[in-house]
Amino acid sequence: MNIAKNMEVIFLAATVLLGSYAYTSSAAQKAAALAPIAQVNQADVQVVLVKGHRLTAKA
Repeated sequence: MNIAKNMEVIFLAATVLLGSYAYTSSAAQKAAALAPIAQVNQADVQVVLVKGHRLTAKA
């Protein structure tokens, strides 16, 4: 595969990927800033303990 022939496609794909990453990260930051912070009472939180034997790959 000759990379020089596909340089334009590689550049466009990288631009699209980096552009979408920048857009989604800024949207997530805005959503996180607007979301209210819930107050949790520690007495109301259920704790689940799971006990069992460890699984190994040994035969």
